[in-house]
Amino acid sequence: MKNTSILVLLFTLTATLGAHAEPLTLADALARRGAASRTLKIAAIDEQVAGDNVRINRSGYLPRVDIQGGYTAQLEPQSISTPFGTIKTQEADFPFLSLGISQTLYDFGRTDARFARAEATREAIRFGYESQEQEIFLRTVTAYFRILQGQKLLKAADEETAQMSDHLRVARVLFEEGVVTRNNLLQAEVQLARSRQRRLEVANRLENAWLDLNDQIGAPPQSRKELVEDTKIDLSDLDKPAAEAVARRAEIQAQRKLLDAGELEVKETKSGYYPEIFAKAGLDYVQNSRVKEQAIYSATVGLKANLFDGYATSARHRQAVRSRSRSEERLRQMESDFALEYRTAVNDAQVAKERISVTEASIRQGEENLRINRDRYQEQVGTATEVIDAQTLLTQIKTDNYQAIFDYQVALTRVKRARGEL
Repeated sequence: MKNTSILVLLFTLTATLGAHAEPLTLADALARRGAASRTLKIAAIDEQVAGDNVRINRSGYLPRVDIQGGYTAQLEPQSISTPFGTIKTQEADFPFLSLGISQTLYDFGRTDARFARAEATREAIRFGYESQEQEIFLRTVTAYFRILQGQKLLKAADEETAQMSDHLRVARVLFEEGVVTRNNLLQAEVQLARSRQRRLEVANRLENAWLDLNDQIGAPPQSRKELVEDTKIDLSDLDKPAAEAVARRAEIQAQRKLLDAGELEVKETKSGYYPEIFAKAGLDYVQNSRVKEQAIYSATVGLKANLFDGYATSARHRQAVRSRSRSEERLRQMESDFALEYRTAVNDAQVAKERISVTEASIRQGEENLRINRDRYQEQVGTATEVIDAQTLLTQIKTDNYQAIFDYQVALTRVKRARGEL
């Protein structure tokens, strides 16, 4: 029994380590985010509802079939008076059946406008789904790169802590030999405590980043997979004009479809001023043994028009015209806002790329500076403060470098988001 428990424990540990070592690419994270998002599930349902609305408006092209039946019981049957007495024209109780088929022949484009407007609205909702998907993906990409940045920052904090521990060891040896004062020893102890405190802060931010990403992709909070560090988002045509770059953005395409729907609504409401030509075929049956024809077949071609509806048609038309104007202004505002968003993201990406080059060169210089000051301190030429300052400077340079890399990748992601390509 004891051996079995040990085997189960070993198997559990192996499975846990294997799960932690399983890589998670950015593409995998985005796929899982899309599958787990309730926002996207709601948007997908909205698109299905819009599709049903298209089918509803398509029914205007098809005939309408109505059937009605029942049984009528009267206190007295209908009758007529004649010089020869009262003659009953129907039975007191009778069943009846009515079947009618009606079809609109021409309505001055009303049905066409309704159907086309429903299709345009469905397309707008489909683009809205893409917009929400890209917004969600932007957050996921940012969380993914934030973890990669946090891992590098934690490594830099570990290196600083190890360096401060080694500096404390050297300071303690020199103090015991009577070469340096106790002040050097206390200074090294304080700096080591500060380094450990900074490491705790970095580790906490990394832990929160993991919680954020796991929440987005539907993973357990304790899940820690291996992220692919060579993930890059490269764009070569950052000089593309802003108006051209954002033209494919989902929000703009959705707004254009809504503008089309507004035009069609204006056309539909305008048709309310015109008559409608229709055709109808019917069958009316009433059980009545007192007449020869109990079933009446009929066919009708007619015209119907509204003469007065309390100015409702005029109000609906004005409302549609103003809604169309609002959609036009909203489209112009979107194009302006997204062009600014694109230009800002491009500028941020270019600056971050330059920062990466500068900080990479500074890291090498900072490492050399730290080596020189450590050697000078051990040779009793330099001071402990110089060593601590050199280590702090190196950590700051590495932090700036990792921040620049993170800013660059996120800025490129924002560029793709602004273009509608994420």
